[in-house]
Amino acid sequence: MPGDICSLTLAEVASALQKRELSALEVTRACLSRIEATEPAIDALLHVDAEGALARAAELDAGGPRAEQPLWGVPVTVKDALSTKDIPTTAASRILENFVPFYDAFVVGRLREAGAVLLGKANMDEFAMGSATENSAFKPTRNPWNTGRVPGGSSGGSAASVAAGQCFASLGSDTGGSIRQPAAFCGCVGLKPTYGRVSRYGLFAFASSLDQVGPLTRTVEDCARVLTVIAGHDPRDATSEPRPDEDFTLAVRNAGESLAGVRLGVPRGFFGEGLADEVRAACETALESARKLGAELVDVELPPTDIASATYYIIAMAEASSNLARYDGVRYGRRAPGVHTLEELYVESRSEGFGEEVKRRIMLGSYVLSSGYYDAYFRKAAQTRRLIRDAWRDVLEGCDAIATPVAPVTAWPLGSHATDPLQAYLMDAYTIPVNLAGLPGLSLPVGLGRESGMPVGLQLIGKAFDETTLLSIGHVLERALPSVGAPRLL
Repeated sequence: MPGDICSLTLAEVASALQKRELSALEVTRACLSRIEATEPAIDALLHVDAEGALARAAELDAGGPRAEQPLWGVPVTVKDALSTKDIPTTAASRILENFVPFYDAFVVGRLREAGAVLLGKANMDEFAMGSATENSAFKPTRNPWNTGRVPGGSSGGSAASVAAGQCFASLGSDTGGSIRQPAAFCGCVGLKPTYGRVSRYGLFAFASSLDQVGPLTRTVEDCARVLTVIAGHDPRDATSEPRPDEDFTLAVRNAGESLAGVRLGVPRGFFGEGLADEVRAACETALESARKLGAELVDVELPPTDIASATYYIIAMAEASSNLARYDGVRYGRRAPGVHTLEELYVESRSEGFGEEVKRRIMLGSYVLSSGYYDAYFRKAAQTRRLIRDAWRDVLEGCDAIATPVAPVTAWPLGSHATDPLQAYLMDAYTIPVNLAGLPGLSLPVGLGRESGMPVGLQLIGKAFDETTLLSIGHVLERALPSVGAPRLL
């Protein structure tokens, strides 16, 4: 039955496909049926390539399973910020409304090589600028746990797609928490890899020094499998680290059942004022479980989150204003009609094509980069970023990972932050420092809020390029904690 298939984990469905207990077509049809049943309620996807997915599945079945393809026949979705050959890619913006790329992003190519079936493109905040997937130019996405609440953002469509059983994994991008926060809000596992671990080639950039592509899945084991596929050096990306390939699935296979010898740093400043009681309770219960499993919890001191937030938004908006300058109506994308001068072309095309949040960030970014304010804002932010990075890495010298909440609250009601963007910016306070420091961060569902009934996520932060330890700790803790279950939608 399609419902039974869609409730499997990626590891389970991949095993069934390799054993020929299921066919690629059978699994793909089940996911397309789930999409048809759930999309009217959640709007997780901007484009569904049903014809292409079925053709790909039939092609795979004709050749038979291949053990060297770890995602053979597994249906997936990807965030609409990732270029997909011959499939519309809009970054959820009107300025790219009819854009169809002629090439695949590096990670999309890796998925195809691993045998995955691409179902479609997930909704997002326009150009990844937002925390709720309400800033999409086309439609907001709703949380499968409660359709009156947001799924988080900017990779909210990817998280909702996984949580609703539409696919077995999805790819998102994380600039300041945009994988980890929607994963927490939707009860999924989400990983932001170390900066440079995964190529950004083919990712429509928001802030190039902060963006990183990563997986959203139902389990840590599934997350490790997808990371193994998408990680690797890419000479087309100057920030891609030339490191040997790793099999991250070994981390979970060899993890055991104990956390003995693991030192977890707990920054008590992250558990103070501003953190919702229900989030604190769920995270502290998870940390107590880690202690019972043998982990040593040690108090650590980190820079205040308000310093990191101010630093992040100066750098991110400056880079956004620079990256989005290419969308000018000249070469590709939306071109305003009836203009007579080059200046009119720029102004009208960008005014029509960009949404309010994108315009806001372009203007702020242009301001901090202007000649009169560059030294006062951007240069100081860059210097502060280095201090934040050094502080986090120094703390990690004394522990194996750092544990914090993912977000100060659970998923909020749709529209509740629409008129107060500054309030929405504060929702990323616990995830932002990880991007500034270039470290890997894992979001793990650890329970449901007592008042809201919505998923709560615990964030595990590791040393640079030590995703193996992060995944091992996450896997052991995941198995010890009660499952959050399935969304109410299902």
